[in-house]
Amino acid sequence: MTRSPAPLPDGLGDHLRAVVGGNHVLVDPELTASYETDWTGRFSGRSPAVVRPGTTAEVAGVVAACAKARAPIVAQGGNTGLVGGGVPMGGELVVSLTRLTELGPVDTAAAQVTAGAGVRLADLQRHVRAAGLDFGVDFAARDSATVGGLTATNAGGERVLRYGGMRAQLAGIEAVLADGSVLSRMSGLLKDNTGYDLPGLLAGSEGTLGVVTGARLRLVPSQRNRVVAVVAVGGVDEAVELLAVLRQRLRTLEAAELFFATGLELVRAHSGMPAPFAAGHPAYLLVECADRRDPTDELTEALADSEELVRDAALATDAAGRHGLWAYREGHTEAINAEGVPVKLDIAVPLAVFPAVARALPTVVSGAAPHARTVLFGHINEGNLHVNVLDATDRAEEVTDAVLRHVAARGGSISAEHGVGRAKLAWLGLSRSPTEIAAMRAVKRALDPQGLLNPGVLLPPPSCE
Repeated sequence: MTRSPAPLPDGLGDHLRAVVGGNHVLVDPELTASYETDWTGRFSGRSPAVVRPGTTAEVAGVVAACAKARAPIVAQGGNTGLVGGGVPMGGELVVSLTRLTELGPVDTAAAQVTAGAGVRLADLQRHVRAAGLDFGVDFAARDSATVGGLTATNAGGERVLRYGGMRAQLAGIEAVLADGSVLSRMSGLLKDNTGYDLPGLLAGSEGTLGVVTGARLRLVPSQRNRVVAVVAVGGVDEAVELLAVLRQRLRTLEAAELFFATGLELVRAHSGMPAPFAAGHPAYLLVECADRRDPTDELTEALADSEELVRDAALATDAAGRHGLWAYREGHTEAINAEGVPVKLDIAVPLAVFPAVARALPTVVSGAAPHARTVLFGHINEGNLHVNVLDATDRAEEVTDAVLRHVAARGGSISAEHGVGRAKLAWLGLSRSPTEIAAMRAVKRALDPQGLLNPGVLLPPPSCE
C-alpha cells in the first residue's frame, strides 16, 4: 500500500490558500488522486496537497512559501510523462500548472507566440494555424501535453526530422526559481549574445532548476498540402535504407516513423482497424511530406524508384485518409497500455547500428524477463526507438538494466526524449560522464540550494553513480 504523505508544515496550507484561493488547494484524496499517478500507471505516490496557481505571480508566491517552509514540490503539467518525473513519489506538494492557459496574439512578423505553461499542445496548434502558421512539435498526446511539460522535458515527437525538438522552438522562457524569484527572458530576439542560454538550460531540466510558467515560441510556415504513406518493407534494414533514399530525394519530408508487425497487430486488436494491406509484412515505414505545393508526385516517384525496397504502399492526401494512416502508428501507445502496465524505455542509437539493436532488443528483454512481450516503434530518422515491455512489471529493474546497458554499449543514449525522471536515475552514468554529472550537480546546487525542486528526479544520489 502507498503510505500516507507527511502533513503540510504548520501554517503552509493557510499561506497557500491566501496565495491561490481555497478552491485551488486540494487536500481531499479523491481530488488529489489524478495528480498522483503517472500516465503509464507505473509510478504513483501521495501528496499532502495539490496547488493550482493561475498566474506566474501566484506560482512565485507558492514556491516562495514552500521555500520558507522547506517543503519540496513537484511541478506538473498535463501529467503525460512516462518516467515518473512529474508525480510526488516522495510525498512532495504538487504544483499543477494547468491553469496557466494564456495564449498571446500570434506575431506574424517574427513568427512567434507567447504561451502559458498550461496551454495544451492541441490548443496551441489551433491558435497559430488560425493565423496561417504552425508549431514544429507534434505527437499523439497533443490533447493533454502542455507547453510547460514539453519545455521541461525537451519533448521531441514526430517532426524532429524537420524542425528539431522543443529546445529548438524556444525564443524565450519564463520560470520561477527555487526561492520564488521570477526569471523572464521573453523578448524573442533572434540575436541576443549576452551570456548563458538560460532557456536552453531550463529546457530538459525536468523541473529540477525552476518551474516553467511560460514560453516565447518560434513558429514554422504552415504547409497546407500534405501526403502520408505507410510503406511495407522487409525489415528494419530495408526501412533504414529506404529512409536514406527519401531524405535525399524529398525536400518536403517532415516525418518518418517505424513500427513492426507485432505492434500493428496490437493496434488492430485494440481499435478494430482493418489491415493496411492484404498481406502482412515484417515492418512498416510511415512518412509524411508537407509543402505549400502538393508533394504527392514527388513522394510517389521516390517510392517507385525504390521498388526493390518497397513491398507495398498506401498513400492518402485528404485529412481523413492521413489521419487513418497515422492511427496505425499513433495508436501504439494506447493499445499497449490497454494490455497492462508497461515498462517503457526510449532510447537512441546511431543509425549505423540501429537495425542490429532493433533486432536484438526482444532477445535482450527475454533474457531479463522470459515471459515478457516487447513492442517497438519509434522515430527512425533520429535512431529513436520506444521500447515497450508488457508482462514484466515485476522485472522492471532487470529489463531496464539489460536494455540500457545494451544500448549504451553501442554508443546510444538511455533517453532520447522522455527524460531521465525517476525511472532511469541509476543508469544516468551510462550516458553522462562523471565530469558532466558533477557539472549538472553544480548547476542544481546554484539554482536550488535546498534541493526542493523535484527532488529525486534526473540526478541520482551519489551512491548510485
